[in-house]
Amino acid sequence: MTDSNYTPPKVWTWNKANGGQFASINRPIAGPTHDKELPVGRHPLQLYSLATPNGQKVTIMLEELLALGHSGAEYDAWLIKIGDGDQFGSGFVEVNPNSKIPALMDRSGPKPIRVFESGSILVYLAEKFGAFLPTDPAKRAECLSWLFWQMGSAPYLGGGFGHFYAYAPTKIEYAIDRFAMETKRQLDVLDRRLAEAEYLGGDDYTIADIAVFPWYGGLVKGWQYGAAEFLSVQDYTHIHRWADAILERPAVKRGRMVNRVSGDPSQQLHERHDASDFETRTQDKLAAS
Repeated sequence: MTDSNYTPPKVWTWNKANGGQFASINRPIAGPTHDKELPVGRHPLQLYSLATPNGQKVTIMLEELLALGHSGAEYDAWLIKIGDGDQFGSGFVEVNPNSKIPALMDRSGPKPIRVFESGSILVYLAEKFGAFLPTDPAKRAECLSWLFWQMGSAPYLGGGFGHFYAYAPTKIEYAIDRFAMETKRQLDVLDRRLAEAEYLGGDDYTIADIAVFPWYGGLVKGWQYGAAEFLSVQDYTHIHRWADAILERPAVKRGRMVNRVSGDPSQQLHERHDASDFETRTQDKLAAS
């Protein structure tokens, strides 16, 4: 139940924790909370992340680039524990002033380049390596339209539906109904598109698919919020077809493992510094990460 007698104050002030699952890391101001430098490995690309849907976008993209033979896409993936507030360390804030994962430093040139926001990182990498982003104007426009559709819709799915359904300390019927309705509308948008095209951009797999898959593919496959039955995700047959095809890609399987710290231990690779890490990881190595 929600407090029907609540009246918003004339001026909102932050004077109490909200009690939600992420209350300890929520605050209304930006900037670092502590000094902490970021580690730097030996590869050109340094990724600081966690295997949330946004984090998976980038590790999947990097593994796909490596699978195509782009050796310049070798990377170190460092674990950022957002529940512990790692994203508020001074080093991380220098890379991403918004204190959100993922964040990327490209050290391949004479001057390091920072890139933040998952969609921006995907475009940056696609243009840097000339892959997974069409050059034909019409196909490029379609790909980028679906990429930015995802960037605009994810807050409704994660911050809206996911928060109120799975994480909020109080179940508020109005909020859950409002965001469930929008989530199902988005699923219908996606399902209709995939009824007419193999991939979001058309015939080819692109950064649009890489961006959307961890969120909506994960939702229909039951990986997020424990809401598969609640949202009747079995109805979205075209999304299932598309998600199953993407899941068969070896690079996707690898990318989903990187910086993962929950679920099946055999599917976790807390940090990735070399391709051989996928073969040599052990339970002791995971525990020590």
